[in-house]
Amino acid sequence: MLRSLSSLLCLWALRLPAGPGAASRGLDVASYRERVRAMFYHAYEHYLESAFPYDELRPLTCDGQDTWGSFSLTLIDALDTLLILGNVSEFQRVVNVLQEGVDFDIDVNASVFETNIRVVGGLLSAHLLSKKAGVEVEVGWPCSGPLLRMAEEAARKLLPAFQTPTGMPYGTVNLLHGVNPGETPVTCTAGIGTFIVEFATLSHLTGDPVFEDVARKALKALWKNRSDIGLVGNHIDVITAKWVAQDAGIGAGVDSYFEYLVKGAILLQDKELMSMFLEYNKAIKNYTKFDDWYLWVQMYKGTVSMPVFQSLEAYWPGLQSLIGDVDNAMRTFLNYYTVWKQFGGLPEFYNIPQGYTVEKREGYPLRPELIESAMYLYRATRDPTLLELGRDAVESIEKISKVDCGFATIKDLRDHRLDNRMESFFLAETVKYLYLLFDPDNFIHNDGSIFDVVVTPYGECILNAGGYIFNTEAHPIDPAALHCCRKQKEEQWEVEDLMREFYSLKRNKKFTLKRASDHGEGESVQDSVDASSENGREKRNSKKNAHSLLSCPSQSFNSKLAVLGQVFLDNT
Repeated sequence: MLRSLSSLLCLWALRLPAGPGAASRGLDVASYRERVRAMFYHAYEHYLESAFPYDELRPLTCDGQDTWGSFSLTLIDALDTLLILGNVSEFQRVVNVLQEGVDFDIDVNASVFETNIRVVGGLLSAHLLSKKAGVEVEVGWPCSGPLLRMAEEAARKLLPAFQTPTGMPYGTVNLLHGVNPGETPVTCTAGIGTFIVEFATLSHLTGDPVFEDVARKALKALWKNRSDIGLVGNHIDVITAKWVAQDAGIGAGVDSYFEYLVKGAILLQDKELMSMFLEYNKAIKNYTKFDDWYLWVQMYKGTVSMPVFQSLEAYWPGLQSLIGDVDNAMRTFLNYYTVWKQFGGLPEFYNIPQGYTVEKREGYPLRPELIESAMYLYRATRDPTLLELGRDAVESIEKISKVDCGFATIKDLRDHRLDNRMESFFLAETVKYLYLLFDPDNFIHNDGSIFDVVVTPYGECILNAGGYIFNTEAHPIDPAALHCCRKQKEEQWEVEDLMREFYSLKRNKKFTLKRASDHGEGESVQDSVDASSENGREKRNSKKNAHSLLSCPSQSFNSKLAVLGQVFLDNT
């Protein structure tokens, strides 16, 4: 199973030779790539001029507004897109701006879900891409750094939400005071199951297991409370574990829960998470799939409750490609593409039997999901139809939603009325996926032939070799980075302090403590200590005397140590 998971890691990024189909249909890929670049800067520059430091741009009135917590959210969300477009200097400038200007110690009620995927995810991705962007990183990077500390600070503000009897988090938390006493215990399924990518990455980089632990507990709580026919509903009470909304589907309120089971499995090589998804996938096919559409059904009975397609469901073909189900993915994608062609965008709700929009759900807020699936599937198939969706998206967005100050949400696809909002995901996801669709040579699509070797306090590490995992806000995470840092740092430092005390008793002798070579840890303890001074460990650098060679046994470093023939057990 683990071998199959390993093969999944790069499945979505298959680097097949470019096919002739696109050229034969006359689609100028390079031209569309440059148009997407121009779209980004039209939106980004107007955000900086008219809206910063607010969260979002209001493109019809050329001003800004705070929407998700007063974090200068669009700037955080756009940061890794800058690097994907090749703008190293602006990436570097924004990193400095964020360090100086973003404060999480504020009296604001914030969405736990949105803060995680946009802020924590955006900061983690930018942290891991910093060296590639030419930022002068700290000694010990990627296991330390200012953006990592910001991501950790933001995530710690979310932890009080997880303090429930079930382990499933509240939907909202006050960043200064924790969960408000009157906070509703009802949370959507996606708001519970969309943390493992960011929180596991954070735990692996910082050495604090609490983040991954709470994310896993929330995932398992949802799994435990699925129905007898294997489905989950839309909203659940996180105190009692009673389902409040019992509609089961793959769209709004549920979507990224399924996405993170797959991506978490790939990121962590975790067969349990993949097994969970595959079981859900069987139930979804059995009860919700009709002619390559996916409907909403009652979670206990499997009877159809809403015969609608939601625009948020358009991520599903991309997710299917991650597990190798490309044929089914293409058929579903083509269904969704017909809706796009009908309206020039995807309405929030589309009534499948009637073939038209649903009242009060006619808008298109420039969502990325169908473009996201096109990018994944094009990497796997090179089917030129997928590039045609990209072309249609560029043409539609430019024609319908472009205004003087950016790009506006389409309030109604029937008459193309606009709304005064440009959500941050437009720059984080929509533009990014479009650009990557038209940029086959981008570093994100790396096939592993190019990589960076980074020396950390814990050994050498390979980074930027490809196989990036996108969080649900399209922030790329390098899976290799999770292997760069010791998971239990404090235990390591305690052992090294013990050894240093031992050395101080033998000042007339000179030792070097070398890690066991078969663990890939050949650097000396002193090297490790020196490299970690930025973490407040200056006292460990006080003794830099030369040491003579001392070999260690091959056992795990925290289980046994042998010093001059004396064995120290882990309970010593």
